[in-house]
Amino acid sequence: MTASALDPAREPELPSAEAAVLQPLTTIKSRWPVMIGAVLTLAMIFGLARELFGAGLAGLTSWVPSSPAYYLAFALLYISPPFFDYVIFRRLWSLPIAGLAALLKKRIANDVVMGYSGEAYFYAWARARATLVAAPFGAVKDVSILSAIAGNGITLALVAVALPLGRSLLTPHDFRIALGSAAIILATSLPFLLFSRRVFSLPRRDLWATFGLHCLRIVVGSLLIAVAWHFALPGIPLAMWLFLAAARLLVSRLPLVPNKDLLFANFAILLIGQDHALSAMIAFTTALTLLTHVVLIAGFSVHHLLNRRLA
Repeated sequence: MTASALDPAREPELPSAEAAVLQPLTTIKSRWPVMIGAVLTLAMIFGLARELFGAGLAGLTSWVPSSPAYYLAFALLYISPPFFDYVIFRRLWSLPIAGLAALLKKRIANDVVMGYSGEAYFYAWARARATLVAAPFGAVKDVSILSAIAGNGITLALVAVALPLGRSLLTPHDFRIALGSAAIILATSLPFLLFSRRVFSLPRRDLWATFGLHCLRIVVGSLLIAVAWHFALPGIPLAMWLFLAAARLLVSRLPLVPNKDLLFANFAILLIGQDHALSAMIAFTTALTLLTHVVLIAGFSVHHLLNRRLA
């Protein structure tokens, strides 16, 4: 018999899947997370440079909103996705406030590199920090899947409301495309729900809390963009902007619809008119988002260089 078997005060150590996921490691010898993070950071810089050389900031010169409330609403809109991500991962990992910078980079990567590159960056960032969490893949995967399911669920709810009301405005071809898109959205979400026990790693309570926060993020984002538009063009009622924000969310997630931005712009112009002012506002908001990306990446880069020099 071993010493541990003879000692009644010593309990045998049992393997635990949750402990393997949540217990911090003392060290991580592999440097691949740092390398992936560096590569994706360079990809962000390259993507931003490509947008800038492609006259991405041209929208800043054609028309400028005069209301300070627009810029406040825009700032809240910009920070809302990483803020809700921070709340989620704060619950799961006790994420420190420094993690908010990584979540901002996650948002920038998804915008200027490619879809889900931000999740890859954040996973590498978390994996390189042994004291944060040992195996962050399960949580990052679950949070990303739940984000997609929340977006799809809200989109399907909007389709259910909008199609009966707007059927007279759609051609038979457009109506079939809308129904086909809704069917694809439903089909892509069902497998995750039917096989949730095999797909998800987090406890059910955390899954529901994360799903609820994602739904709240989407609703808050739609409200904030409607408020920003309202203060940019105050002559149009806020209720109309809220309707357009819902239409924007719906159009952006329909998979069979080509030229989503053009379709939304045409729909908005048809609904409220003011085609020049609306086009200028959309161009300005897009350019201001790009400028914010550039300023943040430059700030993060300078901060990193200063820290290395002081180390």
